[in-house]
Amino acid sequence: MTTGSSDTSTSTGAGGAPGADGISTFKGEERALRADRLGTSGLLLSVLAATGPIMVVAGVMPTTFAVMGIVGQPLLFVILGVVLVLFGIGYAEMSRHVHNAGAFYAYISRGLGGTAGASASFVALAAYSALQVGIYGIFGFEVAGLLATYAEVEIAWWIPALTAVAVVGALGWLKIDVNARVLGVLLLIELALVVVFDIAAVSDPGPQGLSLAAFDPGTLTGAGVGTALCFCIAAFTGFEQAPVYAEETSRPHILVPRVMFLAVGFVAVFFALSSWAITVATGPGHVVGTAREQSAGLLFFLTESRLGGTFTDVLHVLFVTGMFAALLSFHNVVARYAFAMGREGLLPRAFGRTTGASGAPGTGSLLQTVISALVVIAFAAADDKPAGDPTAPVLHLFTWGGNVGALGVILLMATASLSVVVFFARRGAAGAQAWRLVTSTLAGLALLVIAGYTVKDFDVLVGSGPGSALSWVLPGVIAAAALAGAVLGLVLRSRAPGTHARIGLGNEAFRLDRAADES
Repeated sequence: MTTGSSDTSTSTGAGGAPGADGISTFKGEERALRADRLGTSGLLLSVLAATGPIMVVAGVMPTTFAVMGIVGQPLLFVILGVVLVLFGIGYAEMSRHVHNAGAFYAYISRGLGGTAGASASFVALAAYSALQVGIYGIFGFEVAGLLATYAEVEIAWWIPALTAVAVVGALGWLKIDVNARVLGVLLLIELALVVVFDIAAVSDPGPQGLSLAAFDPGTLTGAGVGTALCFCIAAFTGFEQAPVYAEETSRPHILVPRVMFLAVGFVAVFFALSSWAITVATGPGHVVGTAREQSAGLLFFLTESRLGGTFTDVLHVLFVTGMFAALLSFHNVVARYAFAMGREGLLPRAFGRTTGASGAPGTGSLLQTVISALVVIAFAAADDKPAGDPTAPVLHLFTWGGNVGALGVILLMATASLSVVVFFARRGAAGAQAWRLVTSTLAGLALLVIAGYTVKDFDVLVGSGPGSALSWVLPGVIAAAALAGAVLGLVLRSRAPGTHARIGLGNEAFRLDRAADES
């Protein structure tokens, strides 16, 4: 195998030493992402950016209070944190054995075989693409609103949305540490402002005082609890992305598990405290009514009275930058999935090449940029409302994309839990890994229950009403992706067994190729 083609002039020798231009790739292979680009802090910031703290506090939390009528939302975040820690125990152990930008599908391939892995790869590509594209809708609308308020400029939502598509696409071609710095600065400012609100709410509680009623298990009653779990688990989306960047770290077996547990723990505590602060600010007995009255403006309504107009204005701006950080993070993940799939024959081989001196998965980045632009243009074409209206296309793009993506990620996590059990059992390590297999099983069952509620209540999640075709068409996107991947896997197993056998192997497949070439 050569290492000096036009696509890979930045590659290194077999030992992984830098080439003439000083660029190092993971394990020194030509179709690999640049190694040693991310440490613990950079990886953690990239992962946390996808959670979009202000998006959750300003969007998910008020919706859960208002639509589901569940006062005990803080307790739900704690419960989900426990479930995802259980999931992470086996998932993190798997990350010590598998270092592949295809993360979920690579893990599933190792445990359940190449065909299951191919199916999971298409689900991951569809799910993370939907999550990213959905954010463009609400991002464009919020930016248009800011321009109308502060610059007195009226523009359609799709103009800033398409501008963001272009900017995010350009950044996707740059080296990962640039993106990490951008994500990190935006994320830290977001977190600081939410913490300021939390402190203000606790310092100036509502009419019921400093109450812990939201942590009372008795608040988790009624038909809305299952659907509330669907809303809340979407807030955690992002922590599972750490293994996607494994090839770009120097010590993936150490950094990836560390970042995963830091991310889950931080997100669970941060969101539990922030949702509790909202109940304190309004009073637990009034939070549902206030959320229904204020809707997505709940957070800004509460900050206006406690921290003033200037703080609220800054929070509005950070709401937008937080969404931009999430867009960058999801874009990076989709590009890396496409890279891994191209490298292993699940997408055209062009996707399995890194770009120029940056070593970024450029073709995958371009694919995601094109898909995002086409979807935004399609929703814009369906929009016949004047600028400034909270138009249906904007709301649909956000809610449809977000819930389709969340369903896909939940199913991927449940399948990965099963894969962990099978992987270690087949290796004869069931005894040594017994407690990890137990935690993976418990997490997988819990995630399947949540996935069941998500499908059952999809009409509520997207606001389509009972009997709507959307309640099966939108989840059908994930089903169609899974079917397409499975069919491709079966075709490869029949017609290209060598390619099928390498699904999920990543760089290890190239070592097999090299050994075959040298024999």
